[in-house]
Amino acid sequence: MGLKIGGRVEKVNGRELSYGEFAEKYMAQNQPVVLTGLMDDWRACKDWVSPNGKPNLHFFSTHFGKSKVQVADCGTREFTDQKRIEMTVSEFVDHWLHLSSADNGDNSDSGVAGRSLLYLKDWHFVKEYPEYIAYRTPLDFSDDWLNFYLDKFRMHNDPDTYSERNEISCSDYRFVYMGAKGTWTPLHADVFRSYSWSANVCGKKQWYFLPPSQHHLVFDRNMKSTVYNIFADVSQSKFPGFEKAIWWECTQEENEVIFVPSGWYHQVHNLEDTISINHNWFNGYNLSWVWDLLLKDYGEASEYIEDLKGCDDFEELCQRNLAANTGMNFYDFFIFIVRFAFATVVLLHKLAHGKKEPSQKSSEMIQHLYFNLESIRSVAVKMKPIDADDRQGVLLDLRKNLEDHSYIELCAAVGKTYELIHDQSEVTHALSQCKDLTFSSLIRSHVQSSEDLVTFIDDALTKLGGAFSG
Repeated sequence: MGLKIGGRVEKVNGRELSYGEFAEKYMAQNQPVVLTGLMDDWRACKDWVSPNGKPNLHFFSTHFGKSKVQVADCGTREFTDQKRIEMTVSEFVDHWLHLSSADNGDNSDSGVAGRSLLYLKDWHFVKEYPEYIAYRTPLDFSDDWLNFYLDKFRMHNDPDTYSERNEISCSDYRFVYMGAKGTWTPLHADVFRSYSWSANVCGKKQWYFLPPSQHHLVFDRNMKSTVYNIFADVSQSKFPGFEKAIWWECTQEENEVIFVPSGWYHQVHNLEDTISINHNWFNGYNLSWVWDLLLKDYGEASEYIEDLKGCDDFEELCQRNLAANTGMNFYDFFIFIVRFAFATVVLLHKLAHGKKEPSQKSSEMIQHLYFNLESIRSVAVKMKPIDADDRQGVLLDLRKNLEDHSYIELCAAVGKTYELIHDQSEVTHALSQCKDLTFSSLIRSHVQSSEDLVTFIDDALTKLGGAFSG
């Protein structure tokens, strides 16, 4: 029995869509969309594509061949994903070319027989080659708290759960994917229940989406595991709801960018030899999805070691397991949202005390920053019932953050992005003097719990609100 297709993802000319329209229609509504016209000036679209429209594998092997990458064996399942292999880009290209020669009728290489389709995934290309500007993130996707943060700080600092090569505790969530026709990605929802965007530099992909309201239909009876491959012979006894699922379908062409909303399960197939650029990110519009996932995964982590519940370090073990499995724990997330609350207040202060009269554009930026604080406050309120007696020594001080060069750079990156989004510049030129901000002595600057964070935000909004209304 085939899939029930009940919806198709719309395609929109991205050049005719304002940021506000994108935010309101797709991020706020959590709806997928394909955007065209956003990749015309990308270097990747020239360097990485051969004249015949196929991936320029020779270019990759020549310029980036020594890079070590994670490659998925599309024919071998390992737990809930495809088996991963580490190899160099040159080795991956050689494998691809051998398979391609076999497909074209050249079977002289006896080693070709039995070779699996390999799919290069999660290559941290931007981090590895920062001087090579392959592309620029489209403005619609630029309010990216996750990668802003990871450019300056680690998400999780426990040496026992962090490693440079660990996919979950990674240095960023900006990736390059490369795969021959027939490579694919099993059914999944994205890390942290983040948004993602995926741009086809060349090739064609087929996407199958399941809205969040139906995600229970692809889980087993115990809501523990999901269907691996929606085109396999799915067991009706194990997954009784699967045949009721109504899917959305989309064919993504070359030079098109797809926006994947939070919590939409999806399976993706490369219909042609394909290279894509993919980011995961979250911001004020989907921050609550991240907390909801952490809370769910925490429940599973504590249930898994329930036999140890009487131990003094039970909570610490739960948090360590949560960080190892999900990529952050409650403490990491708390520090993350507090730092963004601080950064938002810093930017609002600079706008409130700027020399210029507020313009329509700066008013839009102010509204954006207020929305961010309201989103963080809403999540902090949800965190209150599970606040630990203490935060294992977690105490965040606004003044100390303002003395941290990395933190000032984080504020500047956020401010610069918001200037671009709202087409005005009134903030980042003054951020170098953030440490001298007098407002840090006027509002509560120490935050140790979610209740403290709510108070900090309320206090800041009260103090800063007068500056804008006056």
